[in-house]
Amino acid sequence: MSSQIIIDNLLSPPILFFLLGLIARWIKSDLEMPPAISKFLSLYLLFSIGLKGGTELSHSGFNNEVVSALLLSVILASVVPIYSFFILRKKFDLHNAGAIAATYGSISAVTFVTAVSFLQNIGVEYGGYMVASMALMESPAIIIGVFLIRYYSEDKTENGFAEIFKEAFTNGSVVLILGALLIGILVPEPQIASIAPFTEDLFKGILTFFLLDMGLLAGKRIKSLRNSGTFALLFSLISPVVNGGLALALGLMLNLDVGNLLLLMVLGASASYIAVPAALRLAVPQANPGIYVPMSLAVTFPFNITIGIPLYYFLITYIKSL
Repeated sequence: MSSQIIIDNLLSPPILFFLLGLIARWIKSDLEMPPAISKFLSLYLLFSIGLKGGTELSHSGFNNEVVSALLLSVILASVVPIYSFFILRKKFDLHNAGAIAATYGSISAVTFVTAVSFLQNIGVEYGGYMVASMALMESPAIIIGVFLIRYYSEDKTENGFAEIFKEAFTNGSVVLILGALLIGILVPEPQIASIAPFTEDLFKGILTFFLLDMGLLAGKRIKSLRNSGTFALLFSLISPVVNGGLALALGLMLNLDVGNLLLLMVLGASASYIAVPAALRLAVPQANPGIYVPMSLAVTFPFNITIGIPLYYFLITYIKSL
């Protein structure tokens, strides 16, 4: 792999500010982000990327490629938590294995947004329907992870599936990304263009500021990972590569182009640290968030946005050139 790809990615402002956040936490700086601002930045990114995806989707329409890609995304989000669960059961108890499996079967919207920024920087196009793929991939893993816990558990008194479905599909991030996507499809393009200074011109700056906050949070959470053992660390690093490889194989079967294939790989390789923890607090209170949150946020997320994205891009371009 060309080292220049990784160097260019590492020297981009969003990644450098993420690293600054890590360093600030390690040196015990009092730098911090007010919770209200952190929430706004997260909501803005979901709103902006959903709206743009809906606009692009309205242009492309629902052809066979779009429908196939969306179906493939749901299959990927369903398969990953199943095989991950049985691997994790070798080292973790039932509840934590299910929680980690759900975490790695779901996706990270911020990793996806970072990959979109990467594609924009190198001038590679992608389809708006990949935003719909991201939205569809967030919930299946939560439902499957909790189902596996229920199926193998002797305690049948835990929260029922009605609550689980409600939490999975009414989660704020899911509602916002789907709602923005639908609005982007329905609203005429001139109306969308009128708010472009907010949704597009500010996008990279807000992403950069948000990743500073993520660096601070990851630096804080990584301390909790030390008690989880070597297996948790290795799984956090190996799982994204394996899951991304599966996404690559499936995407090649559909003959997706480079940009869409990269985004599919990133979705497969990423792990949730927002939607899944929110849902699991209700559905699986026995699971320890001090394990599955640091695994995804403090290890998998930094790996993907610094090394993973350019690595996946190289693999795709190399295979496409054969």
